Amino acid sequence: MHEISVKITINQKDYERNIQPNTLLVDFLREELGLTGTHVGCDTSQCGACMVLHNKSAIKSCSILVAQLNKQEITTIENLQKDNELHPMQNAFRNNHGLQCGFCTPGMIMSAISLVNENSNPSEKDIRKYLEGNLCRCTGYQNIIKSIEEGAKDMKEPRITNV
Repeated sequence: MHEISVKITINQKDYERNIQPNTLLVDFLREELGLTGTHVGCDTSQCGACMVLHNKSAIKSCSILVAQLNKQEITTIENLQKDNELHPMQNAFRNNHGLQCGFCTPGMIMSAISLVNENSNPSEKDIRKYLEGNLCRCTGYQNIIKSIEEGAKDMKEPRITNV
């Protein structure tokens, strides 16, 4: 197979690479760029552990080719923390014990941010519906729901920074 050239912006950094045309985004992130926060959980696009943001919406990076994203922008879990301060959704997951083993957590957080980008005041029903593409094998989801409710509220407020 012949390589193709792609340009892609990941976490506000531009990359130009020659890749195989069948390179999945998740493999590119993990193997080419060393961004291992995006997890591979199932290899069948069922679990959501590989969620990243594309135009502020969550997509499963295991089911999209890098070539499909040529000249586009992706945000991974590694780009959420700013100035050593957790993103409000990350902080809410920490505050509410919204994780156990942590394997699904990056995908859950990226999905939660995507939800709040679409609906700034989601109900518990909205959250449960939106998370249908994300699987957690450890929790009963109750603390994840509480985390997203708190994170949504905190995302409305501007971040306080030490000046």
